Amino acid sequence: MTARLRRLIDELADAFWLFPAMLVLAGVLGALALVGLDRSGLVPGWMLEEWFYNGGATGARTLLGTVASSIIGVAGTVFSIMIAALSLAAGQMGPRLLRNFTKDRGNQFTLGVFLGTFCYALIVLRSVRTAAEGAFIPHLSLTVAILLAFVCVATLVYFVGHMAGRINVDTVIELVSDEIQSAIRRLTTEQRRDQVLPAGFCEDRTVIVDPRQGYLQHLDERGLADWAAEHNTSIRMLVRPGHFVFQGAPIAVMSNPVEGAAAAIQNATALGPQRVSSADLEFAVRQLVEVAVRALSPGINDPHTAMSAIDRLGAALCELVPRHLPSGISCRDGRPVMFVPHVQYEGLLNVMFHMIRQNASANAAVLIRILEVLTAVVGVERDPARLTCLEVHADLVAGDARRNLSTPADLRDVDRRHEAFLVMLREGPPGPLGHLDAAWAETNGHRARTKSRADNAE
Repeated sequence: MTARLRRLIDELADAFWLFPAMLVLAGVLGALALVGLDRSGLVPGWMLEEWFYNGGATGARTLLGTVASSIIGVAGTVFSIMIAALSLAAGQMGPRLLRNFTKDRGNQFTLGVFLGTFCYALIVLRSVRTAAEGAFIPHLSLTVAILLAFVCVATLVYFVGHMAGRINVDTVIELVSDEIQSAIRRLTTEQRRDQVLPAGFCEDRTVIVDPRQGYLQHLDERGLADWAAEHNTSIRMLVRPGHFVFQGAPIAVMSNPVEGAAAAIQNATALGPQRVSSADLEFAVRQLVEVAVRALSPGINDPHTAMSAIDRLGAALCELVPRHLPSGISCRDGRPVMFVPHVQYEGLLNVMFHMIRQNASANAAVLIRILEVLTAVVGVERDPARLTCLEVHADLVAGDARRNLSTPADLRDVDRRHEAFLVMLREGPPGPLGHLDAAWAETNGHRARTKSRADNAE
């Protein structure tokens, strides 16, 4: 139940309609309240004459009609601009990044203000009466309608600038990078947990299948571990948040059969048609990788965007340096009762760099940038196992360059970055005029000599 509640909260947080609907409701309730205040006679007469709208009923109806018709027209224009921006983002950066636009509070606020003002004007309009109908003019409500019209003008100016910034690819990359770093802080721990599964964990396996299908969006590990401890059994999950659960496929195994195990696992899991980032660290990383891979496609051919995405991936790895990925082992009374296969450092690196490296195997600039980012990461990372994983990816980049780069100068540049990576890996960050300074000085000197020879040849 907890997993399903989390899924509902995530769906509401990402829903585009919720915040505008709240503003529309606020507009309707505000109109009713202010009209009621006008009817009560609590507003002093001197304020009606000096501060508030003091025209007649015909003018009030014309004013409210003008506000309502113009605001709904501008709202349609705003919606059209938003759809155009979504189409542009889907074509250049990938459809999975659309959620960054739909859940953006600025876009939701803009649409909500226009629709809320429109509904406010309609509710106030229905209360205006001429002398023949009973002579009622809600002066306070009309004044607020005029103020809301000015607010809508300011909101329109804000929206144009906001959307112009949002469709900028660097802004999108920064937003996704912030989401990755937020997921790292949320899904990792500051303290290392050296927990190891016993050799016979779930040895006498009872397979549990799931009749549902979809992506595992949330898993209530604590609740399911409590259930396993209460029923004196152990559960080994075969999937984790982000994995696709196939209908009728095994989802878990347990040490001894317990009645109601399948129902308990179904209650502790929430499946959906798409992956979410709140419980899946890889999902946020894949969004950034998708931007880089699309930028490297022949149709777009924008290596600078790919290099910006690689920089943010390196920043995420540096954010991960003092933190530890979860072991996935849940214990009760000192006994392991459940294991969930969480993402590990090697798998995270594979998601970050494999697809980018494969699509940039003949692009020297991108390969060089990958090596430079890996060099920066090994300069702050001191965990031996993680350093080994980083070295594997640096070697893969160098190997791809040797196989696919036909220009000797490009290959030499890649080899120098690879050598600088190995120096950083073996000896750590340099001091003043240290080993890396010398390596870079040699590289720059080589470039200067090459340029001088080229100039002389000309």
